[in-house]
Amino acid sequence: MTVHTAPPGGAEPDRIIDEPLSEALSRRYLAYALSVITDRALPDVRDGLKPVQRRVLYAMREMRLNPENAARKCAKVVGEVMGGYHPHGDQAIYDTLVRMAQSFAQRYPLVDGQGNFGNIDGDNAAAMRYTEAKLTAAATLLLDGIEEDAVDFKPTYDGSDDEPVVLPAGFPNLLANGSTGIAVGMATSIPPHNAGELIDACLLLLENPEASTEALMTHVQGPDFPTGGVIVEPRQSLAETYATGRGGVRVRARWTKEDLGKGTYQIVVTEIPYQVKKADLVEKLAELIEAKKAPLLGDVRDESAEDVRLVLEPKSRNVEAEVLMESLFKLSDLETRFSVNLNVLDARGTPGVMNLRQALKAFLDHRREVLVRRARHRLEKIEARLHILDGLMIAYLNLDEVIRIVRYEDKPKEKLIETFSLSEIQADAILNTRLRQLAKLEEMEIRREHAELAEERDGILKMLASDAAQWKLVGEGLRHVKAELGKLNDRRSTFGEAPQVDAEAAIEAMIVREPITIILSERGWIRAAKGRIEDPSELKFKEGDKLQFLVPAETTDKLLIFASDGRFFTLGCDKLPGARGHGEPLRLMIDLDDKVGIVDVFPHKPGAKRLLASKQGYGFILPEEEAIAFRRAGKQVLNAGDPAKKGEGAAVCLPVTGDQIAVVGDNGKILVFPLAELPEMPRGKGVKLQSYREGGLRDALVFNAAEGAAWIDAAGRTRAWDGWQEWAGRRAGAGKLAPKGFPATKRFRPKA
Repeated sequence: MTVHTAPPGGAEPDRIIDEPLSEALSRRYLAYALSVITDRALPDVRDGLKPVQRRVLYAMREMRLNPENAARKCAKVVGEVMGGYHPHGDQAIYDTLVRMAQSFAQRYPLVDGQGNFGNIDGDNAAAMRYTEAKLTAAATLLLDGIEEDAVDFKPTYDGSDDEPVVLPAGFPNLLANGSTGIAVGMATSIPPHNAGELIDACLLLLENPEASTEALMTHVQGPDFPTGGVIVEPRQSLAETYATGRGGVRVRARWTKEDLGKGTYQIVVTEIPYQVKKADLVEKLAELIEAKKAPLLGDVRDESAEDVRLVLEPKSRNVEAEVLMESLFKLSDLETRFSVNLNVLDARGTPGVMNLRQALKAFLDHRREVLVRRARHRLEKIEARLHILDGLMIAYLNLDEVIRIVRYEDKPKEKLIETFSLSEIQADAILNTRLRQLAKLEEMEIRREHAELAEERDGILKMLASDAAQWKLVGEGLRHVKAELGKLNDRRSTFGEAPQVDAEAAIEAMIVREPITIILSERGWIRAAKGRIEDPSELKFKEGDKLQFLVPAETTDKLLIFASDGRFFTLGCDKLPGARGHGEPLRLMIDLDDKVGIVDVFPHKPGAKRLLASKQGYGFILPEEEAIAFRRAGKQVLNAGDPAKKGEGAAVCLPVTGDQIAVVGDNGKILVFPLAELPEMPRGKGVKLQSYREGGLRDALVFNAAEGAAWIDAAGRTRAWDGWQEWAGRRAGAGKLAPKGFPATKRFRPKA
């Protein structure tokens, strides 16, 4: 397919471009992808900022919104940024400004916001016409030296002005404040860190450029989130994350136990994980209580004011606080995992994943470049001033002649240049000198200034000629910045280890143990009746429905459901609906397709094993513990094919209670072989049980050779199978035709 592109309003034939649509789309999409990666989503490793953040800070500096000055309306700032630097929507700019002002989102806020800038509950900030903002001290450290040719500038989108390509960045803002973003085909996720620790790591790199990740971690032990919390990620895992630039960090809420007397207590949460909305967390905990998914939790209250204070009440005074919290850490966002992907743009604008050492090294290289550029800028200023001072000194030494030339010559400037071999700049400086500056003291001041500037010039030249001197000044500058940040460097997140607590056992201990009978109908409606049901005929079902499974169990049991697609599902028996009505559809509790049937339902018994087999005649022994999974999607255990296709799907799920297995096929042939010939596996297809020319596996039986085998006929009578040894053989054999009297259904027992 060919696409014709031409300017609007028609065009001359020679201006129409014919090209394949695929090439046109791929080229334009690539341009879009690069634009998103470099201009929106990924931060620069040098200053840790995305373009919109950089433009907001630079515009606020140009508006003189420094920390010591008064704040201005955010609408004014947004308008300035949008009109001069960032030609996108005002809401995107304002959202960026708001985030840089939120102390719970930024470890070192770059904007000092006045007014409603949102809160940790997730409430939005007020409209930009109501709020005001100015820069913070941390932001001035990022901008320090930008007027001294410290960084490159580029034209703005309309070419009417210039904007910085990168900020001087006085501290490692990329890791200090972190960053998140999603580009085309890549993303970045960087947690906040402690700037003081990062600076110490940078100083270590200055002393030893080959310092390892382990050495750097003596200073940078892990992230430092603005909302605090306790980091429970193992140190080995953190070391791997910092060494590769990819990984994750587990952080959980900080809590204390408050005694209320008489053996009662409550738990108070004072810090929650980073980026968790407190209101959503409270709502989730309340939902867990209502749905009875957190049986150890009795109540939750939000008593927060300026600080976070969530009160959690246990269901019983007998519940240990550690056990309760461990159960809630698994069920809610009281514990989260912050993904780490240190994907950034390097100094050349190329995206890539860096490790801790590479990111700090890139920052130090940038600081050195800023230092050198500022020094050269200062050197130019000094040289220009010394040049003027040299001219003024000539004027003072020849003051009478200078006065005569200025008084009597028609063109004093040209005459001064000719007489004293001055430059035009020196001549202008002499002519602009006021009469009162011709005093002797002024001459002494010029000599003093000249000497001081000459000494400073020599020092700068010496520094520019020495790499060691440059790195030394970089280190001194970082120490000064660390002192400037002061108390902001106090660590908020601490480190701990997740205690080994059996929360599930504690939850089970809270459940009253009593017998129940689980009723599952053919149409998939499930319920649990108290006690044992002796006469199933008294059970009532919806019209057209009938009983499929009747399972005795206890409220503390885990119910295992084996589906025809080879998946196991697990439900807590205490959470099943009561038997007053018809129950609830099982497919609302688990993700089970309508085309998938139920093969077996049974309560889990610790240490028990099951024989699993598919209709194709393959099977293995499964430890029941491997079948447990409380996920809605269940756990795939047996590779049984597509149950919607003929001859595929799961066929057998039997308890292993003997040493022999008998299998019967659709062809009516039976084969008996030792159970030991089957492997024990956690999942898979298994091994071949019996060979078939036509059809597949119909049924199986597990029995003890010493006790003998039997089958159950259609009337429910047990018939002994004498001489079963005649059907004994090797696994995967064809077998022999069933004995006389074997059920016509070709099953050892009636199908449920």
